[in-house]
Amino acid sequence: MSVQNSCAVIGGGPAGLMAAETLAEAGCHVTVYDQMPSFGRKLLMAGVGGLNLTHSEGLEAFQARYRGMPLRSMIEAFPPEALRAWCEDLGQETFVGSSGRVFPKSLKASPLLRAWLRRLSELGVQPRVRHRWTGWRDNALAFDAPDGPLEAIHDAAIFALGGASWAKLGSDGAWSGIVQQAGVATAPFKPANCSFEIDWRQHVGAKFAGTPMKSIALSFGGTTVRGEAMVSETGIEGGAVYALSPDLRDAIDATGSARLVIDLKPDNDLAQLTARLKDGRQGDTVTSRLRKVGLPPVSIAVLREGMHSLPQDPVALAGAIKAAPIILTGMGGMARAISTAGGVRAEAIDAALMLRAKPGCFVAGEMLDWEAPTGGYLLQACFASGRAAAKGALDWLVAPKSS
Repeated sequence: MSVQNSCAVIGGGPAGLMAAETLAEAGCHVTVYDQMPSFGRKLLMAGVGGLNLTHSEGLEAFQARYRGMPLRSMIEAFPPEALRAWCEDLGQETFVGSSGRVFPKSLKASPLLRAWLRRLSELGVQPRVRHRWTGWRDNALAFDAPDGPLEAIHDAAIFALGGASWAKLGSDGAWSGIVQQAGVATAPFKPANCSFEIDWRQHVGAKFAGTPMKSIALSFGGTTVRGEAMVSETGIEGGAVYALSPDLRDAIDATGSARLVIDLKPDNDLAQLTARLKDGRQGDTVTSRLRKVGLPPVSIAVLREGMHSLPQDPVALAGAIKAAPIILTGMGGMARAISTAGGVRAEAIDAALMLRAKPGCFVAGEMLDWEAPTGGYLLQACFASGRAAAKGALDWLVAPKSS
């Protein structure tokens, strides 16, 4: 199918660029607008940690990672295997890490982004940087452009302006007020995949800020997650914490705190730990016994923080190691959150991701009200929803319009 129409994409991140590629491949004349001086800035930031593109786990388990707006059909239409094939078609081979996460072999975002932008240029996609979208003016899209206010008319538009995290990279969430004025229902933004605050009593944060706790298990609300966490000066963060962040956030919103339980030795059961704690010399201090079972200083400090005073009895001490309680008193702000919950509500769009209040305008990526943990799920959904929004726009462009 070839559609000779003019299409706008507002937002030059993963969702927007995938929408632009899909539209251009179908024959549309595509212009991508972005308020920043260049595209893909948040993607490049993600690449600092190796660019975790997606995850290799089974699709059912994969789909269960998402919360909020249903994304199942979008991801089924563009699953992790398709994303990996797309990367390799750009000359960027991928591999599966020991955790099941998928990365480009270069472990960088810049080679992928360069190859992608080159492809978009070959498809005729026109870039318009330093163009901040300011709303609709009748049938036109309005922008603050380098040479002053600009109005542009297109046959369809894909909005992929991101959520409200890392505002300095372009996703500041300012679009929310604009779309609300147009009658689009939105959910308020909340930090996701963020740090949580702890009122450290024993200077744990000051002494161990930036120190990881490896191979631990965190439990809250009946859910247990294995992984790593890192002590910060004011609390705790990291992949295992992020996986629990929606429930932790809801508990803090409801009651002002959340009790997180840490298993500091998940590979040892209670009986094994008890036996190892008993196997020592008479007169050993509790700290020396904890070191003998392999607890690093940061874990010992966190254990002391949660227990106030550590028991001498080996059985009780083993129980403390397996279930160290920590009270979270708040959340880190959106400025440092990896992603956000909130955005355009499900009832504001149709099955093709078109805004019910603005026919011909489609939404993708983190503008939609969904969230997921780190581990490749965020980028996968952005790519998949960008493609889905473009497919929806293409169908709408060729469908007969009622007069």
